[in-house]
Amino acid sequence: LFLKGDRCYTDKCAVTRRAYAPGQHGQGRRKLSEYGTQLREKQKVRRAYGILEGQFEHYFEMANRKEGVTGENLLSILESRLDNVVYKMGLAVSRQLVSHAHFTVNGKKVNIPSYLVKPGDVVALREKSRSSAKFEAILGSTEGRVVPKWIDMNRDTLEGRIVALADREDIDLPIEEHLIVEYYSK
Repeated sequence: LFLKGDRCYTDKCAVTRRAYAPGQHGQGRRKLSEYGTQLREKQKVRRAYGILEGQFEHYFEMANRKEGVTGENLLSILESRLDNVVYKMGLAVSRQLVSHAHFTVNGKKVNIPSYLVKPGDVVALREKSRSSAKFEAILGSTEGRVVPKWIDMNRDTLEGRIVALADREDIDLPIEEHLIVEYYSK
């Protein structure tokens, strides 16, 4: 944040001179327990997708009930949320735009960011929102973004068809999902 002003642009910056917390116990570093690493991983995924604890537990239960590997099922469910799909398509940068009903799923207005899309669904920007200066700026800034292979995106009509659910190799976040499964298995 460079709250110290110009000093942090020189070699005398306290952040670069001492990369540890202040005080006599600042350099002490305890090894994280197994539970701690599992909790950290779960919290990291929750923050990455912007999900509350109760919702995350619900998604884990859904993934646990599905056939297949629970961790991969969980990531697939998280990737299929409407706010995430719209972000991956390059049509929005915040879930607030989904909450304000700027998008449609299969022609119907949807304002729920946690809406789970299915293969075959068509997600599009609403006609009223297309001429907005806000969306023109967003589309200009996300012009070169690569759309995942599980979304068939048409930049001309600003709509995308969900071809399939996301596989583990489609998710580029450094997530160790087995730690999350172990956390909830206790």
